[in-house]
Amino acid sequence: MTYFEDPGPGYGVLPARAAIRTDAPLINLNGGWRFHLAESVAEAPDGFERDDFDDSDWVVLPVPSSWPMHGHGRPAYTNQAYPFPVDPPYVPTENPTGDHRLVFELPPSWSGPTVLRFDGVDSCARVWLNGVELGVTRGSRVPAEFAVGEVLRPGRNVLAVRVHQWSSGSYLEDQDMWWLPGIFRDVTLIARPSDGVGDVFVHADYLDGAGILRVEAGPDAVVRIPELDVEAPAGQTVTIPEVEPWSAEVPRLYDAVVETAGESVALRIGFRTVAIVDGVLTVNGRRVLFHGVNRHEHDPVLGRVVPEERLRQELLVMKQHNINAIRTSHYPPDSRLLELCDELGFWVMDECDYETHGFFLLDWRGNPADDPRFLDASEDRMRRMVERDKNHACVVMWSLGNEAGTGRNLTAMAEWTRERDPSRPLHYEGDPSCADVDVYSRMYAAHAEVEEIGKRAEPPLDDPVLDARRRAMPFVLCEYSHAGGNGPGGLPEYEELFHRYERCQGGFLWEWMEHGILRPDGTYAYGGDFGEELHDGNYVLDGLVFPDLTPQPVLLEVRKAYEPVHLTITVNTLHLTNRYDVLDTSHLSVQWTAADEGDVIAQGTLELPTVPPGGEATVQLPTISTPAQNRERWLTIRAVLAADTAWAQAGHEVAFTQASITPSTPRVATSPAAKVTTTDGEVWVGPGRFCPRTGRLTGLRGWEVEHVPLELWRAPTQHDARTWDATTRDRKARWASAGLHRLRYRTVSVEQDGDELVVVTMVGAAATDARVLTTYRWSSDGNRVTADVQVEPLGEWTVPWARLGVTFGLPAGFERVTWFGLGPGQAYPDSRAAARVGRYTSTIDDFQVPYIYPQENGARADVRWAELSGTAGKLSLTAEPHLALTLRRWTVADLADASHREDLKPTDQLWMTLDALQHGLGSPTSGAPILPPHDLRPQPHHFHFSLG
Repeated sequence: MTYFEDPGPGYGVLPARAAIRTDAPLINLNGGWRFHLAESVAEAPDGFERDDFDDSDWVVLPVPSSWPMHGHGRPAYTNQAYPFPVDPPYVPTENPTGDHRLVFELPPSWSGPTVLRFDGVDSCARVWLNGVELGVTRGSRVPAEFAVGEVLRPGRNVLAVRVHQWSSGSYLEDQDMWWLPGIFRDVTLIARPSDGVGDVFVHADYLDGAGILRVEAGPDAVVRIPELDVEAPAGQTVTIPEVEPWSAEVPRLYDAVVETAGESVALRIGFRTVAIVDGVLTVNGRRVLFHGVNRHEHDPVLGRVVPEERLRQELLVMKQHNINAIRTSHYPPDSRLLELCDELGFWVMDECDYETHGFFLLDWRGNPADDPRFLDASEDRMRRMVERDKNHACVVMWSLGNEAGTGRNLTAMAEWTRERDPSRPLHYEGDPSCADVDVYSRMYAAHAEVEEIGKRAEPPLDDPVLDARRRAMPFVLCEYSHAGGNGPGGLPEYEELFHRYERCQGGFLWEWMEHGILRPDGTYAYGGDFGEELHDGNYVLDGLVFPDLTPQPVLLEVRKAYEPVHLTITVNTLHLTNRYDVLDTSHLSVQWTAADEGDVIAQGTLELPTVPPGGEATVQLPTISTPAQNRERWLTIRAVLAADTAWAQAGHEVAFTQASITPSTPRVATSPAAKVTTTDGEVWVGPGRFCPRTGRLTGLRGWEVEHVPLELWRAPTQHDARTWDATTRDRKARWASAGLHRLRYRTVSVEQDGDELVVVTMVGAAATDARVLTTYRWSSDGNRVTADVQVEPLGEWTVPWARLGVTFGLPAGFERVTWFGLGPGQAYPDSRAAARVGRYTSTIDDFQVPYIYPQENGARADVRWAELSGTAGKLSLTAEPHLALTLRRWTVADLADASHREDLKPTDQLWMTLDALQHGLGSPTSGAPILPPHDLRPQPHHFHFSLG
């Protein structure tokens, strides 16, 4: 057995300790290293670790780095399956091996004990310094330190590191992500004075307004917190009155120093107590609600290497969208992220680098989580995470890992952690019995299951003792509402359950970021784009933000669902409910605006009493005397920051609501001013020209028009194309089987009825008797044509419709659109909470959402009227009842056929779809069925629109 296949944790690595900021001398070894990649271990050069080895013909590779991101080898993406034969602990001989060499100078003043620290190496590294082997480390995303004091020498030193892509550790790192080997975090030499601090463990509890502090550190260490006038020997328990507690909403930190004669360590201490009381998880005595996301470490250019400025930007975008919690799926993050979470305020579930998901496909046969050969490695990974991150106030829960089945090694990890740090609860979702943990966790539970659990009425376990224990636990959704392209839907309904049932303490959306890889030509790649023989395609595109951190539309839905204050307008009053965990509302300003079809006619600020967390208040709304003049008047109430914060400026919106004050007057039916005429074999209704054979609109006011009289299909979304239910096919397959994408149109009749042109069409697909009878009644007031459309399903329909609408091909010269309806972004039946009624303007190009994997997108819902403009002129649209408007420069079929953004090529027409109904988005990718109101069942329907 090779050293990289040994199932143990490695050798030569020093005991784990906390990540600390020390004044001890250090040398950062990041930078340009010499690098050589071999396709297998056998092809790796012998003797590369020697001082005199000639590496002059090797390339220079930056460290930290993921070497495939620099043109050496290729990225590969899998979700579950191992990309090599499953034969633990063995890996293929074809094992890409990257040799790294660095020559560095040691200052003459350097002396004494020293450690060499690697913060992250994927997946196995063997290390030499000056030709002397230091040891082997496995466990990619936890640090490893080696003692090097006796090997270092003044002047020239040679550090050699052999990194293997595959190792026994790979069996414990089968997370849903790109496989990207390399030295991807910092490499540092750190002096370790003999009279130094050593390790530090901060215990900083909060109880009844006081801080209770005890710091474990080396002998003769002293703890100082100047702001609190604290100076005490390490190991002593100190009670500090009138301490301000730390929370995700008020992340109060105190600067502290732990000193010995030889070293000073800087800490930032947050006082807080995590407890489970009567089945509810509390921090500082208050129930908390996790409005969280699952976060992977990913940079679209650098791979696993995430610059600190990007880490901060990620957290700022989260805070600005009301996200307050992070699950570090599925491994410990860069420790700098946790420092930022302490500073900015996030609840963090810190997760061990432990996942054996590929064994699920083998019915868990040979699962390392239950293999005694992997016991030491399993405990080692947990130990190194806990020791590294134990001093972070933001970490309120430890997680044993993810999707690793069950087994004795997980139990051992839990037992060690509970003994080492009983102050934080333990999490693991993969064991339904919850025997080793303190919270009940599920992933992708449907709304109905969450409600059942909220009532503590879930189906019982076979073991009554375990059942009673689990039933008394708080409940967290470690993953829910799988994102990915256009969707998911149903977020407000989950949020309502979290507030209704005390046991349901929120969860973590899957997931934060899409893992697209930026190619040199500016396009994004996903699974399969690098020639992987085994991959999971666009499943890696499943985030709330694009890879460049631009928010996707769903992130606005998240912000709306996660609003920390709930605003409701009733008659002449505003009702506010404070949903913060600990904050009152004194930091907010409540502003109002009244607008008539988008024209602001009055605005101001409401005087609001300070509302404590969990409290409510009602205030009177202003009286507006200006008449609405037959225009819709909408009142918008916004809660915004009253002053700048560390994460947003004053005026940043945290919540909003709207109410209609004066609805528009319903359309009054008038007699058509234009007759139906026939000229040169074409039928005219006012400015509209029609084909006498098909009854389709072929021209309007001099524009050529292409008319699709009925649409029942959409370019499938990523959610349409997946399902976790093995007993049913996904929506995309069901729609394809029913032929919704290949409808045929039979003209039943084209007849004049007084001043109306009546067109009856039978719509259906080959091989089925499921049909739709569509009747258009066209009329005109002389300036525009008006369609009154009635649809009636016939035959046996066995699938829902994707949409119910009509499409028009218009001249390409239309470039802008102004509309009154929901906006400014897209809205779908179960994903529209973030949209608000107003008047908006956009370019046609910006009307699209540039999903990396093209799919249905961009519908603006509840459109009352719209105007297209450009070199082609102006075209007006009115709708009754409200219709959804979609505009794009390619057809629905073009959109469905594309697999990347760059596949979409503008046609010589602008395609406008008016939808009377749309199927919801849902989240079938994660097994949650779409809620019934948004499942578009075939049904009779009537709608009305005008073009002119």
